Amino acid sequence: MSELTPKEVVQALDRHIVGQGDAKRAVAIAVRNRWRRQQLPEALREEVGPSNIIMIGPTGVGKTEIARRLAVLVSAPFIKVEATKYTEVGYHGRDVESMIRDLVELAIHMVREEQTEVVRVEAERLTEEQLIDVLIPPTDFDRQDTDADSETAQKRHRNREKFRTRLQAGELDDRHVELSVETKGPQIGVMAPLGMDSLDPDMQGFLERLMPPQSKTRRVPIREARKIIFQQQCDKLIDKDKVTEMALRRTENSGIVFIDELDKLAGGQKAHGPDISRQGVQRDLLPIVEGCTVTTRYGPVKTDHILFIAAGAFHGCKPSDLMPELQGRLPIRVELTDLNREDFIRILTEPEGALTKQQIALMGTEGVRIDFTKDAVAALADTAFKVNQSTENIGARRLHTVIEKVMEDISFDAPARSGETLRIDADYVNTRLAEIASDTDLSRFIL
Repeated sequence: MSELTPKEVVQALDRHIVGQGDAKRAVAIAVRNRWRRQQLPEALREEVGPSNIIMIGPTGVGKTEIARRLAVLVSAPFIKVEATKYTEVGYHGRDVESMIRDLVELAIHMVREEQTEVVRVEAERLTEEQLIDVLIPPTDFDRQDTDADSETAQKRHRNREKFRTRLQAGELDDRHVELSVETKGPQIGVMAPLGMDSLDPDMQGFLERLMPPQSKTRRVPIREARKIIFQQQCDKLIDKDKVTEMALRRTENSGIVFIDELDKLAGGQKAHGPDISRQGVQRDLLPIVEGCTVTTRYGPVKTDHILFIAAGAFHGCKPSDLMPELQGRLPIRVELTDLNREDFIRILTEPEGALTKQQIALMGTEGVRIDFTKDAVAALADTAFKVNQSTENIGARRLHTVIEKVMEDISFDAPARSGETLRIDADYVNTRLAEIASDTDLSRFIL
């Protein structure tokens, strides 16, 4: 994070997301402020809170993608949650604290992957040695013979080196061997009482100790055995306490929680039905965003410096309809704009993972070369924009539907057309769309 200035963050996001400059600037400043906070004296560091953001804009304009790409860019634990999936304490459903527990689980996985790379060389060496031991089990005589210069020891060494060469060349990948594999007990979460999101973390730990993993012998090919043994060796080499400590620290200082559909909690209250807990969810969400300590199975986690990015369309309500206290904890407001025809053209061609580039790559696996002309891209953009205007506006997601429909026949016949070069122009696009829907009802094929 220290090497990325706000301008560099925006430039990196521009490679994947078209437009929405205000939102990109806001998140770039927010993550840079986190790095700036780490440079402060400890006393002042604790006083600096995160620059929590609320994004306002219709679906399909890039709210989630901006947050997700940002998290990948700065290697931060990231979780996207739907506000509508949480309920007030006392109701059946997930409680808001579970989002922090899920974030910690992701951080544990992230740190473990990093530590796996640290020990990879040693783990692969030990994996290879264990596979050779399985292929050439040592005899009692071998164990008694401790003289490394003896003829028997030298012969044993030559045999191991032969198998090592064959292993490294992949010649033994299909040979089956027997391995002892640990099988985990039943998932603890399913044992929680009805209406609870999960058991208390202390109770989870107690039940896990009560039902330890059991060993089971499996017969698997060496190709699969290599992966199993590698994981076992990594488990031995990686310091679990260090992983937990690093993950908790990363969650507290770098974690990002993206809360989508926040506007669904801001609607007017009803006398009965599922809406009665909306205000309650806001009340439960407030201390999490404000800063509190959440108990997890790995230890307590403080949420004071976790970055919260909330988002919603706010069609039938306004951010001011949220609780004032919750509004105050989301001080940065950014409004994302609707996508127009020109934006659709850029989305189809400019990003590194643009839809046209995806189709070219997918058909390339079948040996079919696809060439999208400029007028074809314009026709795709025109259709998506027109359908969004005439029906429900779902933003850039409409492009995916349109291009899939246009490419449907080519995709279906691609295995039989290997070696061909196909030129997709506006005439082809318009012909395909005319076959699917009439000019007076272009929206029928996407509803």
